[in-house]
Amino acid sequence: MNDAASLRRPFRLLVTGGGTGGHTYPALTAVRTLQARLVEAGSTLDVLWIGTPDGLEARVAPAEGIPFTTVATGKIRRSSNPLKMLSPANMRDMARVPLGVVQARKTVSRFGPDVVLATGGYVAVPAGLAARMCKRPLVLHEQTVRLGLANRKLAGSATRIAVSSESTLPLLPHAVRGSAVVTGNPVRPEVLTGQADRAVASLGLHSFDRRLPTLYVTGGAQGAQQINEVIREALPWLLERANIVHQCGPANVEGLRQHAAGLPAELAGRYHLAGFVGPELPGVLALADVVVSRSGAGTLAELTALGKPAVFVPLASSAGNEQAHNARHLEEAGAAVALLGDVTEGRLREAVGPLLTDPARRAGMAEAARAHGRPDAADRLVDVLLSAASS
Repeated sequence: MNDAASLRRPFRLLVTGGGTGGHTYPALTAVRTLQARLVEAGSTLDVLWIGTPDGLEARVAPAEGIPFTTVATGKIRRSSNPLKMLSPANMRDMARVPLGVVQARKTVSRFGPDVVLATGGYVAVPAGLAARMCKRPLVLHEQTVRLGLANRKLAGSATRIAVSSESTLPLLPHAVRGSAVVTGNPVRPEVLTGQADRAVASLGLHSFDRRLPTLYVTGGAQGAQQINEVIREALPWLLERANIVHQCGPANVEGLRQHAAGLPAELAGRYHLAGFVGPELPGVLALADVVVSRSGAGTLAELTALGKPAVFVPLASSAGNEQAHNARHLEEAGAAVALLGDVTEGRLREAVGPLLTDPARRAGMAEAARAHGRPDAADRLVDVLLSAASS
């Protein structure tokens, strides 16, 4: 394995991937971790990010001071019906990919990366193919149990394939299993160091009953209507058993606030409604005894690294049904509860109730979740990047 201390010039990393936080934040965490490793060894990092102009990465990378560029690409709209894959929109977008490859090849050739990191999303395909054309080492990182579409297309070109779970290995094509390594999914370090008391102070949770467990409910930055509705229906029942921090999405605050206005004062004091939980998230996760959420790869990585019991409500329309696969995988390990299909108030009560009322059950699920967590995933991925660069 390459030793960062042996580098005598800036290490050049080209990052590609994005569209969503699930692809963007693992890449950002890997960049931060590699940069810290190099600085510690007396070296520096030059990094360039290839993304889409309207993806999350277009905001995140420049905000982090990372040079950012775009290439032409196309989003493939998937369908279980193969004929629908040949839609006019898909045909137009697929026609853009060759142009994107040409643009990416020029960028890769000009930048001269020591290694290319691709974290998925359709923008990763042109840059990944360009890496192969320019004979630059390509490392794929897969956040979910099953390879996403972009990484499936690039797997044969990869020097190494970093996966988040051992369960992924038997699902890989035989021809590429030898290049696979389990690293886990990088988790932002600040998430791992949260303090519950800071969440209480910053969010003003002084009316919470700390003798009761705290439930954190989140549907992501924009909220999830499905989760919001079932929580609304179960709210009085839940508040008799727990405090709740509910991230509902900015557009949903007013409706839920009006609903909560009818609660008895004692119960209302245990309910904190927020459109978005930002810098307070590490503290909220530290405070939470149980989490109700979607089951995206980033969420799973954070909750297992922290050892948090969770009830997952997968997004049914997620690409390749990946959220259901993620949730089912942890449920089979006793590390979570997966609510698949129609999610009713009754099913939510059956799933959450035992975790709120039985500390021993919470502790057992927390231990099982922690066994699947990899808080050192970013360092593992950096090891793979440095190794690939020296191969």
